[in-house]
Amino acid sequence: MTPIYHAQHPSQSHYFSVRGLQYHLRTWGEPRPNEVPWVMLHGWMDVGASFQFVVDELKGEPFVVAPDWRGFGLTKDLHNDHFTFVDYLCDLDCLLDHLQARNGHGQFNLIGHSMGGNVATLYAGLQSERIHKLVNLEGFGLPATTPSMAPERLRRWMQDVKSMRSGALALKTYASALDVAQRLIKTNPKLPLDKALWLAKRWAQPDSEDQWSILGSAAHKVVSAHLYQVEEVVSILKCITSPTLCIHTQERDLHRKWGVMYTFEDYLQRMSVIQGVQHLEIAHASHMLHHDQPQVLASMLTQFLSDASTNVLEMTA
Repeated sequence: MTPIYHAQHPSQSHYFSVRGLQYHLRTWGEPRPNEVPWVMLHGWMDVGASFQFVVDELKGEPFVVAPDWRGFGLTKDLHNDHFTFVDYLCDLDCLLDHLQARNGHGQFNLIGHSMGGNVATLYAGLQSERIHKLVNLEGFGLPATTPSMAPERLRRWMQDVKSMRSGALALKTYASALDVAQRLIKTNPKLPLDKALWLAKRWAQPDSEDQWSILGSAAHKVVSAHLYQVEEVVSILKCITSPTLCIHTQERDLHRKWGVMYTFEDYLQRMSVIQGVQHLEIAHASHMLHHDQPQVLASMLTQFLSDASTNVLEMTA
């Protein structure tokens, strides 16, 4: 019998206009005037619904908001042949404007995973007065680049754009939701089948030919035309004034991939410019730590984001 995951706290879907796009937003709970909302930002090739397992483990039912980034999930962006990272920053700024106008909140707790962690962290430096507390989940940034890499990078970007427009970068389709779930498990063997099936039906959807298509634009596979500028990033990190917690896994998946190009010690050095930054580790989890250890992560988030606490150094995973 196929196992079924039952969400304990189902989300509500909302749409609102952001820079010409109909942005999709999931919410859990209800906004309260005296409580700071939690804004959870998903990573690359993921969706806002990905945080469901963590929300189900939360105590106290905070008001949680999770958008689908442009070109992911139910936020359609069908006209791009590439995406630019700074658009996420501006989209987030507009999202918080929307939430502030709708619910009256002036500050927000930002929790971002992977790419979403990078967006959240940079945004916290750019608009520090809006951020109550910041949590970065495996948002490491990227290896440093040098100006000499620019010619090859731009050549590759132009080729990728042409490949995308010709269909050569099209995303794979699947025969069933079970096949999508198996694809998710292949990427993360720690993901149990019941959760994989639940995610599959929010990560993909059937088309007119009953083939399951991933809810993401193929244009996300186009390499960035812009080199990653570590000096610029560090300058922004220095502007963060909110209490900041970085949570990562003991397995170091991405740093094993990067090798000497970008070590975990390099990451710690970058983040050290944030005043009072704290770090916690979670054991027995992959890069998708919100899928693998949602109960542990929920406990860390609850303690750190409570108004009474800014210090979690005594916690152990």
